[in-house]
Amino acid sequence: MRALTESDVRAAFINATDDELRMIEMPHDFLLVDWDFHDFLAWRDPASSKRGCVLVQTDDGVIGVVVRASDPGRSRNGMCNICQTMQPGNQVALFSARKAGPAGRRGDSIGTYICADLSCHENVRLAHPLAPNEVRADGQVDMRLDGTRRRMERFVARVQEDAD
Repeated sequence: MRALTESDVRAAFINATDDELRMIEMPHDFLLVDWDFHDFLAWRDPASSKRGCVLVQTDDGVIGVVVRASDPGRSRNGMCNICQTMQPGNQVALFSARKAGPAGRRGDSIGTYICADLSCHENVRLAHPLAPNEVRADGQVDMRLDGTRRRMERFVARVQEDAD
């Protein structure tokens, strides 16, 4: 991703109201973000336990989406649909995003299961333990990174659909 300022971030959101934009807090480590390392940036808003923010880099620039989390609280394991990591049920939550434009003003939204702390970017970089007879294929981590980025971009594109 290219480096962003706080005003760049606020201007990128496509589904946020003016009130939401004023209330969103940047992540605590925003000034320390290594932009070259991130395929997308996602964080839980420190000011609101249910609100999260996602920024993706596209050919048209950076697009931001405000998401709302359900209570994770499930006892069964769950899989994040973005990084495709299996986790305990309380670490995966259903996130919904109001669609951009007229559809969002009518109340239309979309949702998907995502890591409850929105740490997909970091989770896919963790090395999974190998069984004694397994060998990690060259490029396997790169494929996971690309897949995670593409799935997050598709989620944001679905929020943006029919916004014009």
